[in-house]
Amino acid sequence: MFPTDPAQRAAELRSVLNEHAYRYYVLDEPQIPDAEYDRLFQELQSLEAAHPQLSTPDSPTQRVLGQALEGFAPVVHAVPMRSIRTETDTEARAAWVFDARIRRELGLTPQDPPIEYTAELKFDGLALSLRYTQGVLVQAATRGDGETGEDVIQNIRTIRQIPLRLRGVQAQLAEVIEVRGEVYMRRDDFDALNESQRRHSEKTFVNPRNAAAGAVRQLDPAITAQRPLSFFAYGVGDVQGWVLPSTHSRLMDALQEMGLPVCDQRIISQGPEGLWAFYEHIAARRDALPFDIDGVVYKVNSRRLQQDLGFVSREPRWAVAHKYPAQEMVTRLLGIEIQVGRTGKLTPVAKLAPIFVGGTTVSHATLHNEDEIRRKDLRVGDEVIVRRAGDVIPQVVAHVSSTGHEPRERGPVFSLYTQLAGQCPACGSTIVREDNEADWRCSGGLFCPAQRKQAILHFAGRRAMNIEGLGDKLVDQLVKDSDSDALVHTLADLYRLQSRTLRGLDRMGQRSADNLIEALNRSKHVTLSRFLFSLGIRHVGETTAKDLARHFGSLNRLMHASLEELRAVKDVGPVVAQSIRIFFDQAHNCDVIYQLQAAGIRWEESEGNMTTHPLQPLVGTTWVLTGTLPSLSREQAKEMIEAAGGKVSGSVSKKTKFVLAGTDAGSKLDKARDLGITILDEASFIQHLASHQAM
Repeated sequence: MFPTDPAQRAAELRSVLNEHAYRYYVLDEPQIPDAEYDRLFQELQSLEAAHPQLSTPDSPTQRVLGQALEGFAPVVHAVPMRSIRTETDTEARAAWVFDARIRRELGLTPQDPPIEYTAELKFDGLALSLRYTQGVLVQAATRGDGETGEDVIQNIRTIRQIPLRLRGVQAQLAEVIEVRGEVYMRRDDFDALNESQRRHSEKTFVNPRNAAAGAVRQLDPAITAQRPLSFFAYGVGDVQGWVLPSTHSRLMDALQEMGLPVCDQRIISQGPEGLWAFYEHIAARRDALPFDIDGVVYKVNSRRLQQDLGFVSREPRWAVAHKYPAQEMVTRLLGIEIQVGRTGKLTPVAKLAPIFVGGTTVSHATLHNEDEIRRKDLRVGDEVIVRRAGDVIPQVVAHVSSTGHEPRERGPVFSLYTQLAGQCPACGSTIVREDNEADWRCSGGLFCPAQRKQAILHFAGRRAMNIEGLGDKLVDQLVKDSDSDALVHTLADLYRLQSRTLRGLDRMGQRSADNLIEALNRSKHVTLSRFLFSLGIRHVGETTAKDLARHFGSLNRLMHASLEELRAVKDVGPVVAQSIRIFFDQAHNCDVIYQLQAAGIRWEESEGNMTTHPLQPLVGTTWVLTGTLPSLSREQAKEMIEAAGGKVSGSVSKKTKFVLAGTDAGSKLDKARDLGITILDEASFIQHLASHQAM
């Protein structure tokens, strides 16, 4: 039974909700469903609404309350939030230099035992000081200038990982415990936030740190609550009424026991060897971390030794940050070049003033597409921020409005179509951009040298021209990077290859060369639908190619069909029709097709019919194939069904008319029986097809 006293029930609900929030957000070990948490939360909300005096600062309901502010109140830090000395030397000596300096400051000789250190991550976020009184969060302040920050407690209450009340008797008896840590944003949360910003046509954020800092300093807590922020504790400031543990590592353990999130990536090292090993270990895994870091921090573990070492200026003598190479730097955007991808996609690439970033010199970076360039308002001549993390392709993330240099007039807004005068830079074909697509593409798929390899591999595929032996490595040798060295410039050149030429290529002996020539000759006898599919027309897959072949019956008729005539074909909508029309409007593509026909490629053409199909007894029926048939392959059976006008589906449903089943049929057969669908074996299928064709 629930207590009837509202105060007692409210206290119980606060305790239960805080416990479950800790398990969910800090330990990642939820014990109740979200719906049950919501029910308890709503009960507490109702109690506090009916009895306002029951609301307390540590109540979970306080995370979502608070009015928008006109500004932040200043906070003078009782213990200054000092900066930390940094080392950017990526060599091992940085750890030994730090150790030598500490030993010198402490007056130790080489005969004295090694000093015990800790090493932990240096988070790339926003420093924060959390002040707890008798265990209850009463203030949250930014670093500011180290002496004075800003009170952002209304916003910090929205971060679920930060406890509103500390756990444990010691923490709740202490007059003051000031926890120092870092607010950050996980990379996956950052990506999701930016994607949401794009969907709503709002400004995207440069990096997770900027997004986190901006969220913390929002004047409206409701906006902060919508931003996915996280927190790690890494130390303490002012402490009154609590005896601190003797070492930094034990202090971190104690903070974790109080319910504060503490990063597990930390070690204790006897001497500098372990510090350097930790630095290398994290460097190798840096890009796989779910959040950004910019280095690791070495600290003397003993708090007594920390006090003996003290501070110099604004920095503690007992700690140093060993930073990794910067992942973001500022440089100048010298130009925008356009690359043509293997599928015809046109990608703008930034030409940059060379800059050392992410451990290497970068002079080019991806710009993704025209929309992204305009969203970031990038123009040639701008100072831009370039980001490179590990093996990730460098990218330009933003332009810089001011870097202290002399201001200059900005260049024109970028237009890919204008820059290229509407033509592919690789082949001169028309470039196109479909509605609701971000990318421009070259329409000369059969002619464009940039698309040559992809076009050949698709053309030779099993479901297209089925040219056995024409694989990836051989195609690489045929096309080359230079036109003058290439043996194959267009698809038609494949049929001009000779055995003696092929024998001069790597891994191509007499037999392999002869087999390829034989496969090329076999491929000359093909169906119109396979030939259409082999051309690689955008949006034209196997099924659409078959529908087009049935409908028009003739390649010439299809090549000259209007948009209206194309849209009369089953399942051909405006996008597919436009894509087909654009493809055949390119003289380069048509020339290659005529060359292929001249090389001997043939198929049987029919008169076709613009309104009805020729004799196709299975029109309007949907089939599912399952199991192994005695003599027919799946592909052969599928072609027989589709040639007769039927449709082949991959799953059984109420729309399925027949199931063609072989041995080891499995669950599809069981489902067909449950639905009362007609089931045929191979012999019955052939008989069914023959009897209908004879009608």
